[in-house]
Amino acid sequence: MDSLSTGSLSSSERDELMGQIKQQIAVATAQELLEKMTEKCFKKCISKPGTSLDTSEQKCVAMCMDRYMDAFNLVSKAYSERLQRERNRM
Repeated sequence: MDSLSTGSLSSSERDELMGQIKQQIAVATAQELLEKMTEKCFKKCISKPGTSLDTSEQKCVAMCMDRYMDAFNLVSKAYSERLQRERNRM
């Protein structure tokens, strides 16, 4: 970390570090998405927790997760497009 504070990283080292940071952020985002999706869909679809899911619960969870992923992808795409527009303005 000393080299970070002194700014003595080479361009390739900075690029590698940024790549690692982006990868860690992507993993953390995916984990958070999965946790929230599981929590919300469980609350919505599972009325009596047990050792297995009945057919209607399975369908509900599958549809809930599909909708959640669709919404996440839509928001992510809109956010990325907005960031790109703002970068192009600079």
